[in-house]
Amino acid sequence: MGEAFKSAVASQRMLLRSRLSGRLGHLAKACRAAWPQRRDLEDCLVRGLEVLPYCKYLYVLDDKARQITANVSHGGLVSGEAGRDRSGRPYMAEAIGGEAFSLSHAYISRNARRPSLTAVQRIVDTAGNLLGYLGADFDLRELPLTRDIYRESETWRQIKGDPAIRGGLFLQERVESAMDRRLDEVLALVTELIDVHGVFHAKLHFSSSRATLWLQDDPFRYRILDIEDLTDPAICLAWGHHSYPKDALIPSARVRDVFDTFHKLRFMDENIYLRSGSLNIFNGMVGLNFSCDGSHYMPWAEFLDKNVGFWLEGT
Repeated sequence: MGEAFKSAVASQRMLLRSRLSGRLGHLAKACRAAWPQRRDLEDCLVRGLEVLPYCKYLYVLDDKARQITANVSHGGLVSGEAGRDRSGRPYMAEAIGGEAFSLSHAYISRNARRPSLTAVQRIVDTAGNLLGYLGADFDLRELPLTRDIYRESETWRQIKGDPAIRGGLFLQERVESAMDRRLDEVLALVTELIDVHGVFHAKLHFSSSRATLWLQDDPFRYRILDIEDLTDPAICLAWGHHSYPKDALIPSARVRDVFDTFHKLRFMDENIYLRSGSLNIFNGMVGLNFSCDGSHYMPWAEFLDKNVGFWLEGT
């Protein structure tokens, strides 16, 4: 997981802790007053769900982490769980270790096989002695997260590929493709589609002579163009006009510079060469996949600052 992802996840966990710890703390005190009668505890959990609308299950465990109530849900009591030993479950580790409130890392639930979280609150008597534990299970899709959109890092990322491909790199060499033979035409046409016809993400597959394109007006579906499409200017008649977006991170005038650099990297060496390249104008990121199966993602300006020699030495 990248640092940006870790930061986004940590932010959500802090939000959840702040929302859950106080409510479960109050509910644990109510459970203490009902201890140890099962029916009274379950009635307490039913009332507790009113302040935990996103909770999937509430349940109470004894001091050995063995369940002494049914699972209480918004749909009623779920029988069959009483008596279950939860002491070995990872989400119990911190609570058994003494944490008053703990929130697990995300995991795949045992029954529904869905991404889930569990919060555990220790239940103690007035003298601070452990009585048991209050557990609360949450389905991630139902949690009240802020849902801020994760923003991809704008720093250069290099990802090494299949070692078998790297090991046989110098036993292979570039074979001229149909796209290679007409690459200037292809790049000119794709540049036009980005500049005038609403394409915001384009990936060129040089070896297989095709392109995968995403449009601003229909971003959830991609289009696949073969070499005949990519060398026929009349295809523009089938695409509506769309002004170049003002919030694109790469200026329109520099799009062709990126593609021209793809051209150079495709032909820079017979063993080390570009297999595919992509450009997303909204995040300004360039994606590269080389014959050694190494991949790179970097901002367009940084990409244009590199010369061919850099890639020959660095891939």
